[in-house]
Amino acid sequence: MTENKTKNKMPIPESVDKIEKYMKEKIGLGKSFDLGVRKLKILRKNVQIYYVNGLTDSRIIVELIEELVAINDHEKVSSNLFEIIENRLVHQSIVQIKTMDELVDQVLSGLIVVVMDGECIGFVVDVRSYPGRTPSEPDTERVVRGSRDGFVENIIVNTALTRRRIRDERLRFEITRIGERSKTDIAIGYIEDIANPDLLDIVRKEIKSIEIDGITMADKTVEEFIFKQGFNPFPQVRYTERADVASAHLLDGHVLIYVDTSPSVMITPTSYFYHLQHAEEFRQSPAVGTFVRWIRFLGVIASLFLLPLWFLFVMEPSLLPEKLSFIGPNEENNIPIILQIFLADLGVEFFRMAAIHTPTPLSTAMGLIAAVLIGQIAIDVGLFTPEVILYVALSAIGNYTTPSYELSIANKIVRLIFLAVVAIFHAPGFIIGGTLFIIWLANNKPLNIPYLWPFIPFHPIALWNVLVRTSIPGSVIRPSIVHTLNRYKQPIK
Repeated sequence: MTENKTKNKMPIPESVDKIEKYMKEKIGLGKSFDLGVRKLKILRKNVQIYYVNGLTDSRIIVELIEELVAINDHEKVSSNLFEIIENRLVHQSIVQIKTMDELVDQVLSGLIVVVMDGECIGFVVDVRSYPGRTPSEPDTERVVRGSRDGFVENIIVNTALTRRRIRDERLRFEITRIGERSKTDIAIGYIEDIANPDLLDIVRKEIKSIEIDGITMADKTVEEFIFKQGFNPFPQVRYTERADVASAHLLDGHVLIYVDTSPSVMITPTSYFYHLQHAEEFRQSPAVGTFVRWIRFLGVIASLFLLPLWFLFVMEPSLLPEKLSFIGPNEENNIPIILQIFLADLGVEFFRMAAIHTPTPLSTAMGLIAAVLIGQIAIDVGLFTPEVILYVALSAIGNYTTPSYELSIANKIVRLIFLAVVAIFHAPGFIIGGTLFIIWLANNKPLNIPYLWPFIPFHPIALWNVLVRTSIPGSVIRPSIVHTLNRYKQPIK
């Protein structure tokens, strides 16, 4: 099917009038106010420039037009107009095209195309100037010390931020377009002599196989096509909005996927433990970074198991040692504990969603309402016991310590499932549920990579690097999970 499309591509007509007619009939020239054409007469030949307002830099276009118009003052009519225009397009990015499909795609992508009478070739000039914001620190990956520039919705800016940090001649960005209608730019970033060629082939194949009208939801749509995630809540790739994090993973041998219109970059392949890393650990000394990492691990464990374990002790106090017998509600309540936990846990989720949609000046007021009015009054009227609020709050804080937003939501879903299993089967439910959870994660293999690596399968050196933030001079070997061509980060003396 793709071959037939390639064979049937319409060549650029020699007459600019036919090109204009095609653009009016097929593309909406004259109907869409933002699609325009600038007509020139150069050496008695018609020359046209097609563009889209809002996606191009008008200042550069004006300079190019001035240069082209000046040809009439310095060249003879008998001169070769094609070669003259090619030389007079004073821009570093000039590409020749021969089909109308290419012309349309380039114009709608924000480039300009120059065509002339008597030639079946057009000149594409990259004068894109996409609307967007300047690089700033991502809200979800803030650090105390470190760079404050982050990715934006412009793929050109994002690749430039990466190349600024890795000035290696072997750094590659392979770009393609996906979406029959959206024609969204997607770039695959990797370092040629480090990245695994088999991994690259898999990523290329999966991206090229995407067939859809458009990927307006950007990277998340691409992830679902590549990994066929279904209803698995756990993230199959790691997202980052920090250029330094993305560059560090490139040097480790990972493959990055940049999607235009998205400020996030996808890192592949990743395991569960990659989602627990944060740039702050590497902006501090190894001892401080290790301490921060352990606190984060405790928070993640608490978000998963603290509530189910406390509820198990409430139902079966005999499991508690005598010195911990104070754990559990001291007063009886008309509402079952499990129902209180679910209501409180879902209530925290309501507040989180409300905080996202609440304007910033009102978010503080909403937090006060949630904490003082709703929480305290719910305890006073007997809807919740104080211990339920305490442990639900601790679990929520554990969720917020998780660097990956996607992983924190997945852990929350698993926690609710644990609570239901414990409520039905008690202690055997907690043990069997936890075991099945680990087995299920171990069986996940995005891009044929074990999701619980380096814990399952066990890799002692890699697991040590997960538990302890080692010093950079001591980290000489790249992670074996990506099967890199070059294992060593630093030359071996």
